[in-house]
Amino acid sequence: MTTLTPEVLWAQRSSSSDPTKNHVFLTLMVSDVSGEEMKLDLQPNKLSFKGTSTSKKVTYAVDLEFYAEIDPAESKIHHSGRDIEMVLQKKELKEEYWPRLLKDSKKMHFLKTNFDKWVDEDEQDAQPDDEDYMSKMNPMAGAGGGDGGFGGIDFSKLGAAQGAGGLPDLGDMAEGEESSEDDDEDMPELENEEPKEAAKETAAPSAEASTTEKPKIEEVA
Repeated sequence: MTTLTPEVLWAQRSSSSDPTKNHVFLTLMVSDVSGEEMKLDLQPNKLSFKGTSTSKKVTYAVDLEFYAEIDPAESKIHHSGRDIEMVLQKKELKEEYWPRLLKDSKKMHFLKTNFDKWVDEDEQDAQPDDEDYMSKMNPMAGAGGGDGGFGGIDFSKLGAAQGAGGLPDLGDMAEGEESSEDDDEDMPELENEEPKEAAKETAAPSAEASTTEKPKIEEVA
């Protein structure tokens, strides 16, 4: 089976006073990888991931050593069929951005800026975090194994709530069907056309009657 390095997207926020505004947005683009086919190990200074897509017959694997430490217990995660999204809490409260995501300054071909989340350092106060995005995240605290790792996360449960808000309620659908039937009952019935046909027959004499009945002419003696 082919092993590939997945595309990794990232953006960040920073704060010297508010821990909730001092984090890294990290997304691993690993589609069609089930929770049973992946392992993620998050440490204060690194992340290791390996997962297999049986449909694509591909194994994704990546190791990331962070520029500075993060707090795994305060970080969050969300797994979907398209990717794995994480909000990694920076350990040190600092006003300045990290100069890069990784400790190694060498450019990595798989690492890209997440422009949907990126905000310039001097404009971040004017751009608050997306509340809908943050609300779908699940805390990582207590989900991992030894040494602070998170290889024991049940990813299937993390993604269980995805899309729940977009599904229609079956009860609402049933009510909608009943209301449509009621609307049909309230509609006026079509007019009965039989009286019109009868009127036509009585108004116009039949062709047979007009040809057989002739006026009588009296003979003059």
